[in-house]
Amino acid sequence: MKNKKKWFTYALAGTVAVSSLSVMQFNTEAEAKQAKKEPTNVIMLVMDGSSNNAVSLARWYKGESLAMDEILTGGVTTYSAESAITDSAPAGTALATGHKSNSGYVGVLPSVIDMPGVEGNPDNAFTPVANVLEGAKQLGKATGIVSTSEIQHATPASFSSHVTSRSNYDDIGEQQVYQNMDVILGGGYDYLKSENRKDGENLVSVIEDKGYDLITTRDELLTSNSNKIYGSFAGSSLAYNLDRTKTNSNEPSLAEMTSKAIDTLNKDKDGFFLMIEGSKIDWAAHANDPIGMVTDILSFDDAVNEALKFAKKDKNTMVIAVTDHGNSGITIGNENTSSTYDKINISNYINPLKKATMTVEGALSQLKPDRSNLVEVAKLYGLDNLTAEETAALNATETKKLAGTFVNLLSKRADLGYTSGGHTGDDVFLYSYGPKRISGLVDNTDLAIEMANFMGIKLDKLTKDLYANAEAALNGKGMTTTIDLSDKENAVLVVKKGTTTFEIPENKDVIIKKTTDKSGKETTNEIQTNTISVYNESGFYISKETINMLK
Repeated sequence: MKNKKKWFTYALAGTVAVSSLSVMQFNTEAEAKQAKKEPTNVIMLVMDGSSNNAVSLARWYKGESLAMDEILTGGVTTYSAESAITDSAPAGTALATGHKSNSGYVGVLPSVIDMPGVEGNPDNAFTPVANVLEGAKQLGKATGIVSTSEIQHATPASFSSHVTSRSNYDDIGEQQVYQNMDVILGGGYDYLKSENRKDGENLVSVIEDKGYDLITTRDELLTSNSNKIYGSFAGSSLAYNLDRTKTNSNEPSLAEMTSKAIDTLNKDKDGFFLMIEGSKIDWAAHANDPIGMVTDILSFDDAVNEALKFAKKDKNTMVIAVTDHGNSGITIGNENTSSTYDKINISNYINPLKKATMTVEGALSQLKPDRSNLVEVAKLYGLDNLTAEETAALNATETKKLAGTFVNLLSKRADLGYTSGGHTGDDVFLYSYGPKRISGLVDNTDLAIEMANFMGIKLDKLTKDLYANAEAALNGKGMTTTIDLSDKENAVLVVKKGTTTFEIPENKDVIIKKTTDKSGKETTNEIQTNTISVYNESGFYISKETINMLK
């Protein structure tokens, strides 16, 4: 299926109903030829905080079809365990683990279940549940995560960690490093430094000790030949794609990170799992910035195209692209078009956006402290030839609130509407390609289950294998357990067995074994595991592998 149709011949792409998907599904069937035998790969792409309307606007803005258009196969419900409108943490948890959860919870079970049809027991609150990336790793597959936000942000965290608060970047970042993934690409370098961490750990040194090629620039990424890459390209988040070459030219694009991640992971003969997030679509939606939304959606679509190019050649790769939740309620048309909507040319909505050369974040980064270049900065955002009313509105706005005035003025020019500055509860499009392609209206939890099934993973069994409650598993079986919280930022499970003491630090993949002989001499050994250990409000959780090493 060609991917370069003009926008005026593709107007229906943004409004295809689930009931009419059979034709599109038939067309993509030919693309996804008979799967070969092992290895299987999964590429999961998350378009954070987008919406169907935002994708439609991006298509009109581009002027031709999107890579995603040819693999549209269905829709996805996105509600959490407690609300029709989800937070990113439980949304990511659902996509990664197959379990609904609560706002702020990452990779753990909910404490509140208020939505119809959501199963669960609040007595199991905060219990870690295994994700598809961990399952792939246990099968010997290569694994990776890519994000344009801090890599410790909610969505990449959901595929690589287990915490009760998405704000706990210390534990998230530590677990990510000790998960021993093969490729980690994104922002968040500041959260690796010991001076910025409550636990005092220098994760930069740990990353280097683990054999990663630790890189911080686009050029280093493109030239790296390592099988293990940790790319951290910004202190916090990466720049919006539209701003990147002007403000942060050393950062790679999402498509470049995607291509490099696939090439690196594909070296593994057992196959791979890769999660990719276009993060800042959500941030632009929160700000009601149509420029940030549209241009980062197109950047995300370029990443989808990279995934599809690989999958079409490989013939045994499942590709899923989806939005984790809606945001902003953006509409093409607003109260000004109530009586004229059917007579308005598409250029009315698109031309004002085309004038912008930077997002609102990028444009305002160019503002001088004395605001003497305010008119020039407004023009960067497409606000040229300011009217007297617009000029007065900008001059009357204090600097810290200028972003709101900028987006309001541009959206008014383009006749775009918004219902919210927050998330929305709408169903979202599902894009799927390859063997076992998913179609129809499904729940977000179904995607995790289908990815796991495709790779031969039973998620419930995996959870039991990776996250057993240590106290229940060990006490009364010739061992006693205590949790050492003398350093509350570095909890340690202490297991005593005769003259041997095992210390298991939270978030890590090691066991410290201390044995005392008859003379009182103590010997200390470090034992490497293939799993991490997790501590939270509900207990200390360790793997069956770890338990067997203690026997």
